[in-house]
Amino acid sequence: MSCWDTAVGASGQVRRVLAGMAAALLMGAIYVAPAPVAAQDGRERTTASDESDVQRRARIRMELAANYYAQGQMTTALDEVKQALQAVPDLAEGYNLRGLIYAVLGDDKLADESFRRALQLKPQDGDTLHNYGFFNCERRRYAEADDLFNRALAVPGYRSASRSLLLQGVCQARSGNLEQAEKTLVKAYEMDAGNPAIAMNLAEVLYRRGDYERARFYVRRVNNQAELKNVESLWLAARVERKLGNDSGARELGTQLRERYPTSREAAAFERGAFDD
Repeated sequence: MSCWDTAVGASGQVRRVLAGMAAALLMGAIYVAPAPVAAQDGRERTTASDESDVQRRARIRMELAANYYAQGQMTTALDEVKQALQAVPDLAEGYNLRGLIYAVLGDDKLADESFRRALQLKPQDGDTLHNYGFFNCERRRYAEADDLFNRALAVPGYRSASRSLLLQGVCQARSGNLEQAEKTLVKAYEMDAGNPAIAMNLAEVLYRRGDYERARFYVRRVNNQAELKNVESLWLAARVERKLGNDSGARELGTQLRERYPTSREAAAFERGAFDD
C-alpha cells in the first residue's frame, strides 16, 4: 500500500497515510538508555553503560514491542509493552506505544487512558501529542486533535513538524475547515516539498476550495514522477483538468486510469462522467 495516498476524506484513507509513518511513530515509543551528560563538580560522566539492568530490560522489551507492532502482531506487542511497564512503571514511551496498540485493537477506552497517562508522565513529548492528536481526529474529536497537534508543534526542538502539520491539515479538512487546512498544508509543504502525501492533500483541499490552477500545480508535482503516480493522483488530476476546461487533458488522464487501473472505482467514475461523486 502506498504511504502517501490521499488522506482528506474517509478515515481509511487517513490510515493509509499513517501506515507510511509507522517507523517515525515507533521511534518516539522506544525507550533508550540515558544520554551522556557533562560531568559536574569533578564527578564521573554519565554514559549509556550506566544503564541499569531494569532499564536495559525495559529497553529491550520496548524494542521488541515496536518490531511486533510494525509487523502487525498487536497481541504480542502488547505483551512486550506490559513487561516493559512492569520493569519501569513510569515509562511514558511505554504508555504511548500501548495507546497505539490499543487503538489498532479497537479498544478506545484503554487507548485513551494510555495516551493520557503518557502525557501525565511526559507532558512535552511531541510523539505522544502527535499520536493522541491523530487518535482524536480518527474519532472526530477535531477540536481536541487540533489542540494536541498545536502542542506537539510548540515543543522546542520537535523534529517531526511536517508530519504533524500534514495530519493536522487532514483533520482540519475533514472537519470542514478548508481555509485553515490549506494554510496548515502549505506550511507542511514549505517544510517538506518532496513529500507526495503533502502535495496530494494540499491539491485535494485546493480543488475542494475551487482553486483549480493551484491544485493542478501540486498534483502535477506528483504525477510528473512515474514512481509516485497512482490511481488517486490520476483521478484528482483528471477532475482538475475538467474543471479548468481542458477536456483533452482530462481524457488523456482518464485513458491512463483505464489502462493502469481498469477495475478501480475511479476508472468506473470516469466512464460514467461522475467527476463530482
